[in-house]
Amino acid sequence: MKTVLLLAVLLVAFVPPVVAQRLLDWSDDEVRAVGRHGPWPPPPARDPSNRISGNPAGAALGQHLFFDERLSSTGRMSCATCHQPGQDWSDGRARGQGAAELDRRTPSLWNVGYAHWFGWDGAGDSLWAQSIRPILDPYEMAGSAARVGRLLRDDKKLACGYERAFGVKPDTDDQGLLVDAAKALAVFQATLVSPRTSFDAFRDALVAGDRAAASRYPLAEQRGLKLFVGSATCDSCHFGPRFTNGEFGDVGIAFFVRPGEVDSGRLGGLTKLRDSPFNLLGRYNDDASGASARRTRYVQRQHSNFGEFRVPSLRQVARSSAYMHNGSLATLDDVVRHYSDVNPDRLHSDGTPLVRPLALSPQQSADLVAFLRSLSAEPSPRSPPSSLCP
Repeated sequence: MKTVLLLAVLLVAFVPPVVAQRLLDWSDDEVRAVGRHGPWPPPPARDPSNRISGNPAGAALGQHLFFDERLSSTGRMSCATCHQPGQDWSDGRARGQGAAELDRRTPSLWNVGYAHWFGWDGAGDSLWAQSIRPILDPYEMAGSAARVGRLLRDDKKLACGYERAFGVKPDTDDQGLLVDAAKALAVFQATLVSPRTSFDAFRDALVAGDRAAASRYPLAEQRGLKLFVGSATCDSCHFGPRFTNGEFGDVGIAFFVRPGEVDSGRLGGLTKLRDSPFNLLGRYNDDASGASARRTRYVQRQHSNFGEFRVPSLRQVARSSAYMHNGSLATLDDVVRHYSDVNPDRLHSDGTPLVRPLALSPQQSADLVAFLRSLSAEPSPRSPPSSLCP
């Protein structure tokens, strides 16, 4: 009898401990919803409206121009003044600072090459057209086509870089050279692709059915992701590999910038887009088929566009210094609280409401923030600009 008891004790002693579940139950619908947010990174972006899109010589020229302060009227401001590599291609401020403080936050340039509308108001329909705006804007760099033209003609290294990128010497008119400089800037910016994250590893494992690898993703992040693709419906706007539909919406952020003055958002952006000589309907579009101008040709300006702003990508979102188009929310906790408690009376009455109060519990809010943080990772250092010419 003693022998039997001893054997029983030994058997119990050697039973492996029960490991706490590290992978939540995921339905087929949830797996498909998660799968739609990848894979990452996508193939390189190509822009048919830009004849040097994807050209390494164009990217090299654009990188040099991006850091060149001579593009500005003062000679002390470059694109990198506001879009700093060490600040995740933003500026670490709640609102941008050019020649004066601006009314909007400086957006990060991560993954900008995959977008189809540019700027918080969508006044740009190509990355190169958007790159022209701050150069000419009197509140930002306050430059001019003549200044850019002189720079490309007179600086031997830039002139050589231009010839390598475009195959001709920079001897066209000033406005044409401004556009070409912007196209080179766009090629460089399209190389700014954010790193893979812990979410991407989980997504790939979940889609592949690799439970062991998927279980490494913390439970809080999993719960937050379930909310994101489920009851919170965050992915109705923040979907796809970049976590954005690239369109516009009113999410209840005040549009008054000062007493008696408003930021009309997409409504004003569409007016600027229509009036711009650089839009894709104009003569600077390199796409002979005209297909790249389809969105611009058919977009409709409506009163419901008032107060709408571009839906930002959520990749690298935890590394931002402020949130929303005007930098009015300081932390991700503030953002989640805003959507949890948003006032429906503040939303448009002449359109379909984009958001509703989520009424999240403290635990749900913490889980959602944990998931959002998992969409960020430390980027690898970038190499300094290479020489434009031997």
